[in-house]
Amino acid sequence: MTVVGYARVSKREQNPNAQKAELHAAGAERVFVDHGDSSRVKDRPQWLACMDYLRAGDVLLVRRLDRLGGTERILIETLHELEDKDVDIKSLTEPVIDTTTPMGRALFGIVAVFAQLRVDTIRENTRLGLEYARAQGRVGGRPTVMSAERVEVARQMRAQNPPATWETIAKTLHVSSASVRRAMAQPEMTAGERQHGAATLQASAPYDQQ
Repeated sequence: MTVVGYARVSKREQNPNAQKAELHAAGAERVFVDHGDSSRVKDRPQWLACMDYLRAGDVLLVRRLDRLGGTERILIETLHELEDKDVDIKSLTEPVIDTTTPMGRALFGIVAVFAQLRVDTIRENTRLGLEYARAQGRVGGRPTVMSAERVEVARQMRAQNPPATWETIAKTLHVSSASVRRAMAQPEMTAGERQHGAATLQASAPYDQQ
């Protein structure tokens, strides 16, 4: 069994010596250190080297669990990789993170379950939010400036003979031509939406046909 340390220092921290000293004092025979804020695995060459160095039965020491990943998703994936390699993990500042003992493994399992639940909940809420936005005609990004009323005007102008240009429509509606094109590329409004748009137009100031 080999005790291996891993440290990751941000651009703000600069000096990794404090983490390295703690890990060595706790029994780490070798310490791998990455520099920078990125939590992405491909941007952490020393973490990749550390994973390649670890063998079944080894213990990985970290000062804090967040040194392994900046997000819960990355952290969970990393912990699963360590489990697959049969590598134990121990945090110097988080007593509950210690899989070298039966009690520690049990507590760590509970922590991992709740972390996974949180990730799954966030993912599900995001999915539902996107589905709702798509159902409302939104696909993310900035809110559309093309209301149902403006879309109805644009369709009427395009239906003229000859049809109004995108630029003319955009100037009339006080929006960009790109906004008009995007809105017109969406599926046509339902009859109810068209009626609502027409009613609103009739209630507003008369439209000056161009």
